Amino acid sequence: MHITMNSLQHGHSFTQPTTGSLWLVFPCVVQVFRPLVSFLILLGPILLLSGCGEQQETPSEALSTAADDSPLEHAVKHLDPTYICPMHPQIVKGEPGNCPICGMHLMEQKSEQHSVLQPAADLDPGSSSRPPVSLTSAIVQTLGVRSARVERGTLQKSIDTVGRIEYDEARLAHVHPRADGWIETLRLRAEGEPARRGQSLAELYAPDILSAQVDFLLSRQGGHPGQRRINADNARNILRLLDVPDDIIREIEQSGKPRNRIPVRAPIDGIVTEMTAREGMYVTKASPMFTIADLSQVWVMVDVYEHRIDWLAVGQSARMTVPARPGRSWEGKVDYLYPELDPHTRTLQVRLVFANPGLVLKPNMFANVVINVGAQRDVLKIPAEALIVTGERETVVKLLADDGNGSRFQPVDVLTGMQYAGEVEILSGLDQGDQIVTSGQFLIDSESNLQASFTRLSGADVQSADAMPGKHMH
Repeated sequence: MHITMNSLQHGHSFTQPTTGSLWLVFPCVVQVFRPLVSFLILLGPILLLSGCGEQQETPSEALSTAADDSPLEHAVKHLDPTYICPMHPQIVKGEPGNCPICGMHLMEQKSEQHSVLQPAADLDPGSSSRPPVSLTSAIVQTLGVRSARVERGTLQKSIDTVGRIEYDEARLAHVHPRADGWIETLRLRAEGEPARRGQSLAELYAPDILSAQVDFLLSRQGGHPGQRRINADNARNILRLLDVPDDIIREIEQSGKPRNRIPVRAPIDGIVTEMTAREGMYVTKASPMFTIADLSQVWVMVDVYEHRIDWLAVGQSARMTVPARPGRSWEGKVDYLYPELDPHTRTLQVRLVFANPGLVLKPNMFANVVINVGAQRDVLKIPAEALIVTGERETVVKLLADDGNGSRFQPVDVLTGMQYAGEVEILSGLDQGDQIVTSGQFLIDSESNLQASFTRLSGADVQSADAMPGKHMH
């Protein structure tokens, strides 16, 4: 059945089209509904835009609050959370997880606003500025935090060191023959034996000494006319130069006969430390037969580190104790400062002199020595236990405030001077009356360093946030 346009225009009814005629009807339908389709296409985007405009985002904070913030404060306030390993602060992630080094759960790092807002340049390794740390009263009690006050007072300056006892080289005597000859009789048998001044150590036969005795006896006689006369005083002096004792010279003068053997006597009181002479030995003027040491006074050689050299001066008093003589001490003085440092130990050798009554101090004993270099008055000082020495800096933890509910602490770098008897001199970094922590300061310093590390890392994020385009929606 055909449907004509005339039929449609005149409103005539028509019957259901057959399948074969459907393709003939479809163009007519499209032509009729084309305006309606165009309207719907235009209406869709308008409805979508109007629906989006009606949605309201919930502001993250009030506009008045945001207006009071600086750009840096506002950026920090909206930073994404950061998670850090408690054992390895260099492990920083933007989401919860485990540390790849030790496997511990990462903890969200919360930093105080005042420490985060400090510029990153203030927290470089060479700066003394550190983030403060706030602790509740319960935590302070648990950590056992104790504090002390920085005060002025007198600080004794002394040098504690160790040394060794040695012979006083100014009290050593070397015994040599004054003429070549043979040792006929030996009075000493071994090293270490005591010797008294004037004691006979050996007897020497020397042809030159015998010839000098003959000349001396001839000078005492008148001699033949025309024979050259020898002055008696000159002959006596020659015997003395050959180390013939005066009593032996008088004996020769009185007896009128020369002696074949001349005694070799000890020149000082002391201990025979070296003995090379043996009975029957031929010795020369260069042969050291005996060495005798006077132990009534000894040297003590100590080493002092180079940063304390400026404290030393000749004549300063010193006190010594030795492990071999417990309960006893000896008083001495600084005798000499050697001119050069040991290149390996970087120490200066200092010589001290001590009297040795009873000869109880033996050479090569170890000794503990305290050199008194004077007192330093009106110095700023703190307990030594409050000082944290890291190798790169010296730090103390300062108590900023304590309101009863909690306390605020901040590590500060200090410059120290001398240290003695548990007290340390402070040259800079603290003022009189400041409160410092003497117990538990290591944990507080570690927490401050951790906050400083986080601040440096978050500082880069803040700068990146300021550089990003767009604005924040309130």
